[in-house]
Amino acid sequence: MKNILNWTAVALMLSLSAAITQAEDQAEIPGVGPVSKPVKLFTDFKFTEGPAFDLQGNLYFTDIPDNKIYQVDTKGKLSTFLEPSNHCNGLMLDGSNKLLACEMDGRLVSINLKNKKVTPLAPEYKGKRFNAPNDLVIDRTGGIYFTDPHFRAPEPLPQGKVAVYYRSAEGEVTRLVDDLKAPNGVILSPDEKTLYVIPSMSKEMWAYPVTAPGKIGKGRVFCSLKQEPGTPEPGRGGDGLTIDTNGNLYITSGLGLQVFSPEGKLLGIIQVPEKPANVTFGGKDNASLFITARTSLYRVDTKAKGHRFPGKSS
Repeated sequence: MKNILNWTAVALMLSLSAAITQAEDQAEIPGVGPVSKPVKLFTDFKFTEGPAFDLQGNLYFTDIPDNKIYQVDTKGKLSTFLEPSNHCNGLMLDGSNKLLACEMDGRLVSINLKNKKVTPLAPEYKGKRFNAPNDLVIDRTGGIYFTDPHFRAPEPLPQGKVAVYYRSAEGEVTRLVDDLKAPNGVILSPDEKTLYVIPSMSKEMWAYPVTAPGKIGKGRVFCSLKQEPGTPEPGRGGDGLTIDTNGNLYITSGLGLQVFSPEGKLLGIIQVPEKPANVTFGGKDNASLFITARTSLYRVDTKAKGHRFPGKSS
């Protein structure tokens, strides 16, 4: 049974736990917490990904193998929002409250939340479909940065290489980065002056200066993820990530959510019962982490508040 706790029950249970205290078995991260143990909200999925909130507080997330996008409404009711989803992965809301989605079947799309109409935004690059778009972030101009690794892609790769792209608000698509192994998660700093790219096949995470929307400078290693004992080089990378108002990054990894400062310092690790794939902030005051982790969706309350990407209203 997927629904094991509704939003009201979760809120009550969390309020009864010590309000701002160190979570059991979790190390305290200054300014972050967490202030609750991970609470399993829903389970019995195949592989969850792409959590995102709309302006009304509804949560959307994907189950890639099951080919669905789910919705959890503000009352805590779980339902199927879209099926089939063309194996959607990463999700994010734009400034007009439309759901942006990376279809691993080869496209970047926009989904109307009212009528569920799917509109292709970037169906191809130079006449060929994308490999398998994975994750995305929208900037203030309405432009979208998105990754296109090899996971679930046809062989040989339609694009011939894995890459990071930018789709401008006018619809022009540009390839920005093509020298990373399996670029996966992607996000902007709160001031949108830095683009972070999270590869999955290397412990080194990358940062690029944004000189203008869709234009970046030379990349640098932002940080190296902490590795599980015995991990061979070049190490294991991250998957998805989110960012708080202070610019701290929460990167999903085999050890949990690795939290890094804007300077690239590891602040601590938030443990999750299952290996997390992606994460977003939401809930009251935008101060809870909603974590997609293999077969389940978890919630962890924090002292931090998530940064909201405003996008651009049309």
